[in-house]
Amino acid sequence: MAPYEPSSNSSKQTGVLFEGDAETADGDLTSDRFQLKRAENRRLDLVWRNIILFALVHLSALYGLYSIFTKAKLATTLFAAGLYIIGMLGVTAGAHRLWAHRTYKAKWPLRLILVIFNTVAFQDAAYHWARDHRVHHKYSETDADPHNATRGFFFSHVGWLLCKKHPDIKEKGKGLDLSDLRADPILMFQRKHYYILMPLACFVLPTVIPMVYWNETLASSWFVASMFRWCFQLNMTWLVNSAAHQFGNRPYDKTMNPTQNAYVSAFTFGEGWHNYHHSFPWDYKTAEWGRYSLNITTAFIDMFAKIGWAYDLKTVAPDMIQRRVLRTGDGSHELWGWGDKDLTPEDARNVLFVDKRS
Repeated sequence: MAPYEPSSNSSKQTGVLFEGDAETADGDLTSDRFQLKRAENRRLDLVWRNIILFALVHLSALYGLYSIFTKAKLATTLFAAGLYIIGMLGVTAGAHRLWAHRTYKAKWPLRLILVIFNTVAFQDAAYHWARDHRVHHKYSETDADPHNATRGFFFSHVGWLLCKKHPDIKEKGKGLDLSDLRADPILMFQRKHYYILMPLACFVLPTVIPMVYWNETLASSWFVASMFRWCFQLNMTWLVNSAAHQFGNRPYDKTMNPTQNAYVSAFTFGEGWHNYHHSFPWDYKTAEWGRYSLNITTAFIDMFAKIGWAYDLKTVAPDMIQRRVLRTGDGSHELWGWGDKDLTPEDARNVLFVDKRS
């Protein structure tokens, strides 16, 4: 097979990654992303090993769910819930908001905690997770997007893990600056020793601890605390790529697929406010509002900010948000939506309609 040669038809940048990438006063690019979305009509090269493994994982998780109601001790279920919280924070506060987007800085004790939490989650080493997520943002909804939502719900949810990557993903990934990630010794330690640390943190210890401390059976420990917990967490995280790219409103930018989805936010600790996040990815809250009820990750970061372990937290000025809402939003914003009393005639005249349809 001939090596892949990038062409003029390869994926173009459709999203902002860091605040320095913004080309407009409201944090956007000047290009028309609607015209750049693409999914090449190509036959997917299935990876049957992954298909079989993920099928077995989900079957094991179903048995684990059955065991929760029939066999497992309450302590085991609560332990699994605790591991879910730890793992999710390792992904959201760690791999996502700290390392992928640099929305805040963390001192080494917090980075160590987040690496441990992230290893429990087993969603690849945080270095690789952050790298792939940067590609996803910079080339969102193109063939360079690992879980391109224009290919449909199933592909963006799990299908992208069941086939070989599009060549654009690897090609565009090579062009990213990852020097900040490589400069973090804690992150690099996890990357180097991942296939020793991950089995211990995600499977071995979660199975052994219930057996040792409250005499749980091996079967219940394995299927509830390990397999069900891990599989459930994977699917909740995947919903950010699938459901939060299809179902919900787009008050900040109607030209992009990501939406505002409260249900996804509830299970992913604040990652479902996705239309805002893709509009302003450098905000440590990944949301306009600082409400903790559906954004536990923000509460976690704020808690460590109070003791100085998290610092230089980035957010977005309200006037920038307002300008973006009025220019590209779908009119559903609770303060600046169409028909709201706060929308002045002058503001309405200044709106630049994108892809306006009669």
